[in-house]
Amino acid sequence: MSNNSFGARGTLEVGENSYEIFRLNAVPGTEKLPYALKVLAENLLRTEDGANITSDHINALAKWDPSADPSIEIQFTPARVLMQDFTGVPCVVDLATMREAITALGGDPNKVNPLSPAEMVIDHSVILDVFGTANAFEKNVELEYQRNGERYQFLRWGQGAFDDFKVVPPGTGIVHQVNIEYLARSIMVRNGQAYPDTCVGTDSHTTMENGLGVLGWGVGGIEAEAAMLGQPVSMLIPRVVGFKLSGEINPGVTATDVVLTVTEMLREHGVVGKFVEFYGKGVAEVPLANRATLGNMSPEFGSTCAIFPIDEETINYLRLTGRDDEQLALVEAYAKEQGMWHDPEHEPVYSEYLELDLGTVVPSIAGPKRPQDRILLSESKVAFRKDIHNYVEEGTTPHTQLDEAVEESFPASDPVALSFADDGAVNVRSAADGAEGRPSKPVEVKSAEHGNFVLDHGAVAVAGITSCTNTSNPSVMIGAGLLARNAVDKGLASKPWVKTNMAPGSQVVTDYYEKAGLWPYLEKLGFYLGGYGCTTCIGNTGPLPEEISAAVNDNDLTVTAVLSGNRNFEGRISPDVKMNYLASPPLVIAYALAGTMDFDFESQALGQDTDGNDVFLKDIWPSAQEIDDTIKNAISQDMFRNSYQDVFAGDERWQSLSTPEGNTFEWDDKSTYVRKAPYFDGMTAEPEPVSDITGARVLALLGDSVTTDHISPAGPIKPGTPAAQYLDANGVARKDYNSLGSRRGNHEVMIRGTFANIRLQNQLLDGVSGGYTRDFTQEGGPQSFIYDASVNYKEAGVPLVVLGGKEYGSGSSRDWAAKGTVLLGVKAVITESFERIHRSNLIGMGVVPLQFPEGESAKTLGLDGTEVFDIEGITALNDGATPKTVKVTATKENGEKVEFDAVVRIDTPGEADYYRNGGILQYVLRNMIKS
Repeated sequence: MSNNSFGARGTLEVGENSYEIFRLNAVPGTEKLPYALKVLAENLLRTEDGANITSDHINALAKWDPSADPSIEIQFTPARVLMQDFTGVPCVVDLATMREAITALGGDPNKVNPLSPAEMVIDHSVILDVFGTANAFEKNVELEYQRNGERYQFLRWGQGAFDDFKVVPPGTGIVHQVNIEYLARSIMVRNGQAYPDTCVGTDSHTTMENGLGVLGWGVGGIEAEAAMLGQPVSMLIPRVVGFKLSGEINPGVTATDVVLTVTEMLREHGVVGKFVEFYGKGVAEVPLANRATLGNMSPEFGSTCAIFPIDEETINYLRLTGRDDEQLALVEAYAKEQGMWHDPEHEPVYSEYLELDLGTVVPSIAGPKRPQDRILLSESKVAFRKDIHNYVEEGTTPHTQLDEAVEESFPASDPVALSFADDGAVNVRSAADGAEGRPSKPVEVKSAEHGNFVLDHGAVAVAGITSCTNTSNPSVMIGAGLLARNAVDKGLASKPWVKTNMAPGSQVVTDYYEKAGLWPYLEKLGFYLGGYGCTTCIGNTGPLPEEISAAVNDNDLTVTAVLSGNRNFEGRISPDVKMNYLASPPLVIAYALAGTMDFDFESQALGQDTDGNDVFLKDIWPSAQEIDDTIKNAISQDMFRNSYQDVFAGDERWQSLSTPEGNTFEWDDKSTYVRKAPYFDGMTAEPEPVSDITGARVLALLGDSVTTDHISPAGPIKPGTPAAQYLDANGVARKDYNSLGSRRGNHEVMIRGTFANIRLQNQLLDGVSGGYTRDFTQEGGPQSFIYDASVNYKEAGVPLVVLGGKEYGSGSSRDWAAKGTVLLGVKAVITESFERIHRSNLIGMGVVPLQFPEGESAKTLGLDGTEVFDIEGITALNDGATPKTVKVTATKENGEKVEFDAVVRIDTPGEADYYRNGGILQYVLRNMIKS
């Protein structure tokens, strides 16, 4: 119950229904706030308890100074929590473990229960083992259940054991698309109260809901667990960037192009830790699906959220997706009553301003390794030829690998120049490149299915239409289907070396493809339904065909992937693919037709029609009018209602799973998927005092832009690695390794996969990629697996630190990036700057995040990672204060000392409490016992 010190509690009548609400106009000053801060203000009014949330906090928000740097802490209470299965399984494991821990400390296990609605969508476990065939979907689902039956049984137990916890079974859709199409409320109703729907999720792209006016963002699994257990999210009142939209999108330009443009603009502007809010007359011209696409990409440009206010377009989308009339009336009435309805004539005050004329956006892609690295489609070939030099060793190609098919593998408009060296080797260069040329290494591949063909650097090995970002958007999905139809009618075909993938975000996509008659054309190009889930975008691409994988690896070819996703970090998409590009769904198909990134769509033909005429991309690109007409004729409200009417029931496979019973879980010691979490082992009712760090060694010395994909266990399990060795020792056959993400419920696997990404560059070693370090418990510090070294350090009683550069911890896969770090024995991470969520999660696991002094880095300080580190001043936290800096002394092997004052990035009193307790879960558990 709220203290209601402002007298804001009142009643809202909507039709025949009456709701309790907390009116913002009771607090002077809130009328000028941006939409997102109005949502926060209402949240504080409704949850004001006089202790954690006081009238001072509410006044601070009402008197928000847009020009000030964030300094005032507030406690935000999300209305609900959203999870996907990779990050959700550890949440349920931890909740099950907490029930045992609270019992051991004399508490009531039934107190460990979600206090806010928690919903999980199982979407991250399907792998595209089978593709390009009519039975791909059934085969992939069958394999998914074979691999994950044990996890799914555990989740079904959780659905029965915990109140307010629901699971959307596999094969339904991608979590964020299911969220905006069904789960999101826009305005919540609970216990007679109506209030804005707010939602934090265990996936960074939770921000997709921002397109619906739902305030929320991605948090780590540990923060999500705390939110489920009633803990507010501690945050500073943020700066809000107003992003004004004007104009209209030109024909031929897609929502993806807008998103990549906005991503580049906001990355360049700098929005990490800030809210982004779209406003202006152009907002009305942005369809809801495009808004969701923009919100989805918030992690790529680094903001906490990227939100659109509620308006008529919001209501139209809620109606289209099958929400009932009562909900529609409530959303509109509530938003207008609270001043949350978008008024293009009213411009709120923002901290910073940006503007984009949508008419200036042009077709784009992004790559080869970061979403913010936008490339104009017209310049994509030039950009590729520049970037390819960073991925290949320049040199000659053995003549024996060439035959008459070599020249056929290059477009006629880009003839090949061959020059022979004295030793018989041959250089292959494009004549169009002149003297500079481009690296080329043609390799003949013999395929039983497709005959012989030539593979070269730049070949598109993967073309994936997948991910929540774009498959939620009918305009680009219908556009892709129409382009496929036009291509087939012209006699074009995908190149035989391309692994094609169609994995929509919801079953509605299948429905409207069927209604529009587009499936046969997509299938003709190899884009058969492979699954409903997050596939290529998270690395569940599945293996490339054996002959292609062998050609790539035996000849060290640099091949590429083109996907309609939001992430293209190194090593993420496929272990065989070095360069990854984000593109709209129509362009994914276009690149499947071209077969190579070394292609200019304006000047080069995709092929010839039946009359022998050249066919260019412009000849098959559908018009905006045709796309709009198809959408109107093919998509209906009934499709959404039918798809979601039994969304929690699941198919026969799901319903036939045997499910354990009881309010505590019976752990199986032989399980390699689900193990009791170790975080509460030896936990006492009162926390031990925090201590300084002495005699620490560097586990990893890392550079800039190290993402949580580099840190967190993800992707396939490579034979011979510590994770594989563990599975081998537990009798798991290599074919049953599954992925690291699917085994997130087993800390023994995950700790062995932390800092094990094949692209990780630990600068303790020269030119070595992967999960390796130097082990200084042994003479000379020989090279070792990071996990093996950590075991030796633990046995020797040596604490560990990690050194990093700028933007440490950006990306997704966040909870295990922090959990794995602490389980390896790391006590502190010292970087130049942190990404918001990872910094918070490190604290949530009891690891102290520190920053080098402004302008300094490991390099400028002369640190090479061989030093012994002492960190003094952390003990000040025992007195209830958080020190601004701590003294770091790094002693080199020759006795020389490097001293500096590191900035303590424990930013709020709440975070200090978590750190003092050894982590957020321990803090929550102790408070449960006290209450």
